[in-house]
This record gives sequence, structure tokens and C-alpha cells, in this order.
Amino acid sequence: MAKKPRSVHTCSECGYSSPKWLGRCPECGSWGSMEEHALGESGAGARAAVSGTAPAGLTPTSPAVPIAEVVAAASTSISTGIGELDRVLGNGVVPGSVVLMAGEPGVGKSTLLLEVASRWASMRQGGGTRTALYVTAEESAGQVRLRAERTGALKDTLYLAAESNLDVVFGHVNQLKPSLLIVDSVQTMHASGVEGVAGGVAQSRAVTAALTTLAKTTGVPILLVGHVTKDGNVAGPRVLEHLVDVVLNFEGDRHSSLRMLRGIKNRFGATDEVGCFEQHSDGIREVADPSGLFLSHRGSTPDGTAVTVAMDGVRPLLAEVQSLLVDAPSKNPRRVVTGLDPTRVPMVLAVLSARAGRATQNKDAYVATVGGMKVGEPATDLAVALATASALSKKALPDKTVVLGEVGLAGEIRRVPNVDRRLAEAERLGYERAIIPAASPVKRSGLKITEAASLVDALAAVGL
Repeated sequence: MAKKPRSVHTCSECGYSSPKWLGRCPECGSWGSMEEHALGESGAGARAAVSGTAPAGLTPTSPAVPIAEVVAAASTSISTGIGELDRVLGNGVVPGSVVLMAGEPGVGKSTLLLEVASRWASMRQGGGTRTALYVTAEESAGQVRLRAERTGALKDTLYLAAESNLDVVFGHVNQLKPSLLIVDSVQTMHASGVEGVAGGVAQSRAVTAALTTLAKTTGVPILLVGHVTKDGNVAGPRVLEHLVDVVLNFEGDRHSSLRMLRGIKNRFGATDEVGCFEQHSDGIREVADPSGLFLSHRGSTPDGTAVTVAMDGVRPLLAEVQSLLVDAPSKNPRRVVTGLDPTRVPMVLAVLSARAGRATQNKDAYVATVGGMKVGEPATDLAVALATASALSKKALPDKTVVLGEVGLAGEIRRVPNVDRRLAEAERLGYERAIIPAASPVKRSGLKITEAASLVDALAAVGL
């Protein structure tokens, strides 16, 4: 009598598997997320390995070749037509690759990928134009058409299909032979013959695996839209991130038009690149020079303001830090921080009071960045300290000056990484002077450099 196939219980949130049912997933801590799935018998090779005999194996479809004879031209990146997206992908999309773009609802994932499809269909390849197929399972074809009209994405070689059945999508691919496939979204697609509802563990894994196989066998790059959980992680089992080649996160504040595209996983490039976009009423546009978004457009620098250079991945961005101090109406002064580390700013204010004699303990302090920028690195400590000292003395810092440095509890200014790259960006944007930590390894810079070993030295250098 044949043995009954074993079953496994898999968490629908993180993909953790257990041979028995558990009320709470030990991996992610979710309650009631363990779903039972049947497992078939092991293959011949696995059974032979268990029995101790040599497996017979199957005849390979193509023989193994020396690695030096593998043609690398087939893996050359192709530009998507959007420079900021190419930057994060690593010079473009690779044929046969699968890219998963995740993000919160309403951040603009579908709008961005529709623009990608439009740019792709506008470029010529060989003797003809490229063909892109946009598959939507969340919206109707009419809704996508209206968005395309609003963003100017109507192209003759851009095809649209409103389908949620994966087999029908494969039929469209066989008929059109597109050079780019976009699926929006992977959690709403359904694979026939697989148990579970769309978006579940089994369905998401089967859909992603099938699309990955399609990309590898046909050489067509596939871009997938993925949902995220309330924690900001890609929805569905973690196996999705292992199946695809590239995982991107499209993020942004709903109260700001700025959007940032970050790489989480990339088999073809670095994961520390950042792409900047700005959302408008007519679509999403790339921002090749985002530093201007984070600086106030004034003729002179007002008091309570300092400019620094922050690193977002490997990209330097100029950030303006503003500080406002008012008399505290109570015995417990407030510390309101926006865009900066809320735990570091009070520490910097305390060092400014204790080590530099600038009393802030009886003042309500409001410290924020301009333009909705979020900075978490310690290199902005000196900007916070000088902006606060400027607000106390009602005296502005010198014009066209940037400040860099981490403030220690003893009042010393510590070195920060990538000083040369930060100074080069400041010089490119017209700044003339920089206050940096002492003994910083600066190779070459057209700026007037002033080194400060302590917070007192930095205050004296700017005349505060």
C-alpha cells in the first residue's frame, strides 16, 4: 500500500515551514498563519541517496561547457530609458532577469512601471522597435488607459492585458513575443493547478517560480510589482526574494512628492545605489540632481540654519538643517525632531550646553530638515550643533559653507567616511568653504577647508 504523502505547515507571512501545526510562527511571531500543504514523494535521485545507492540521473538537455566559452554578451544590460532606474539596477535591465519592485500602496509603483514600459516601447532595437506587454491584475484596462493618457504613456508597441490567470498571460507572451513583460502584481496572479488563494504562500511561490522560468528560457526581462506588509517587508513568503534576481523598494512620504528607489538585492550590481523621483499630477519624473530639493532657495543663509552633506548609500546629498529655540513654558523643555535621528539630536544639544557653554536646557528646541529629507547618520551632528548655536546667538553662518562631523560626548569632532565625495558634491553645487573634522583624509578639493578638532573650534571657525 502506497504511503500517504506527508504534509507540511507553512507560514503565510514569512514562509517558515514546520512538519506540525503551530499556533504561532516561531520565525515572525504571526498568530494563525500556519497553513497545511501536501508534499509529494521524493524523486528517484533522493530515494537513491537515502538508500545508499548511486542515482541513475537524467540526461541533461544541454551539455556542460567550460566557463571561458560561455557567451557573456547575452547578459549585457539594456537601458530602460530612465536614468535613475538604470542607476539602481546597475546600468539597466539584464535580459532574462526578474525584478521585484515592492512598495506601499499609492506610492507610485504602477505609474513608474507604466512609464518604464512607455520608454521601452519608444526605443528602437535592431531594425525595429521594442515591444512591451503590461499585465494588470488589479485594475481594468480602462483604468490603466486613463493613467497612460494622463502621463503621456500611449505607444503603439505598448500592449495592455487585464488578466489574473497565469496561463492566459503565457498565451499573450507566446502571441506577442514582447521584449519586456511587466506584471502588476504578483500577489494577485493565480496559477491553475496550485492549491490556495491568490497571494497565499503556495500561489505566490508558484507564480514567481513560473515567471522566473519564463524569463530564463525566453530571455525576456520581467518586472514584477509586489505588495508590502505593515512592517515594510515584501508581502508573501521570503522565498520570493530568493527566486528573483533584483529586489527594489520604492518608498516615499504621502505628504511629500519625493520618491526614493533603493536596491535590497541585486545580482547584477550594487545594492547601495539610490534613485530619486518626484511625483507630479502628470506622472513620476526622475530627479537627476536631487540636492536642490533639500535646500531652501534663498539669497543668503538665515540664522538657525546649517548645510551638510549626507550619504544615502553611495550618493551624496546636500541637506539643510534648521533649528528653532523658544523659551520653555514648563520645567520640561520639548525636543521636537523631524527628519533626523530623534535620539541623537538631544544628545548633541546636551554636548553643546555642557562642552561649549551654549545653554539650551531652558529652551524648547525644534530641529528639522528641509524638503522632507530623512537623515540618520552621525555626520549631521555638527550641522545640528551649529544651527542651534546660530539660533541662540541670532547670527547666521557664513554663506556657501558646509559642515561635516560627528560630535562626541566629550565635545570632540570625529571623522566621517566619504569626505572627498561629500566635498566634491558641495563644490559642484557652488559652495566655497567646508568645516570638517581634524585629520580628515582629504585628497583634493577646491573648497577652502577648515579643520576643527572640537565643537569649540568649529564654533570659532564660523564666528559663533
